Amino acid sequence: MKAVVWSKENCGQCVQAKNMLKLRGIEFEERMIDNGRWTKADLLREVPSARSVPQIFLDEEYIGGFTELRERLQYVD
Repeated sequence: MKAVVWSKENCGQCVQAKNMLKLRGIEFEERMIDNGRWTKADLLREVPSARSVPQIFLDEEYIGGFTELRERLQYVD
């Protein structure tokens, strides 16, 4: 399983999501917006309805935010 986490600095739920993935041993690519490489426009191309971060994909499937990730990982072992 591999994840993509769209995030930004000083985002508590972004940190929680990344920690949850690390604890589960799930590799992830972090796409931090506004750090020069990724932008909000890039995020909106991937998730047009995004109004906050984190926005998370698991195995190329859009999951949603931290709450949806937590719910999804409850059933994965």
